[in-house]
Amino acid sequence: MDFISPDSWGSAIYLWIVPVVLGDAIFPPVPSEMVVITGGALAADGHANFWLILFLAAFASWLGDMAVYLLFKRRISHVLDRWSWGRKTHLAIHEAIAKAGRSSTYGAIIGARFIPAGRLATSAASGIANVSIRGFSLCAGLGAVLWAVWQVGLGYFAGSATKLPFWASSLIGVAVGLLIGVVVGLIATRRRGSASPVDEPFDGDLPQPE
Repeated sequence: MDFISPDSWGSAIYLWIVPVVLGDAIFPPVPSEMVVITGGALAADGHANFWLILFLAAFASWLGDMAVYLLFKRRISHVLDRWSWGRKTHLAIHEAIAKAGRSSTYGAIIGARFIPAGRLATSAASGIANVSIRGFSLCAGLGAVLWAVWQVGLGYFAGSATKLPFWASSLIGVAVGLLIGVVVGLIATRRRGSASPVDEPFDGDLPQPE
């Protein structure tokens, strides 16, 4: 695959979006924003379908939110503690909740995804708080659509405005999105505590079989 060829990326981007955005639902460092913004930049360059990129990003975001929510709602998140990677993931979820807070209101479900680790924290907190499946699903769906529009739009606008190669437009879109996300995150989390405010089984500190 030629990493600077828009033709190569245009045919592969659809395969990357769903697994990467799904992975980001549980492990925020996964660069889902970069992939989705790149999709928008490719769409602006005529090498990808804007609406398909938007649909895949929104669907994968909603599906990931539902997976985390159900994991905690069914009180089965402790299964993660059976493996070392799972314990690290479980610990990261608690750290995300500590930073973003335990809010499980419908407004938070929709909007928290725009701050670092907010999507993960709110989905887990909603499951712990037994928010109704229908209510969470609807709000997660709306939030997923808004997030997808924002991310794909960043890439598309950067590509349309600059007329630079898609990879350069993608980097510009990622930089702008990251800057805005960090600023919003600092404002939203500056008064949060340092301990996870959840009452949820967690065996991450105990030795477990591999």
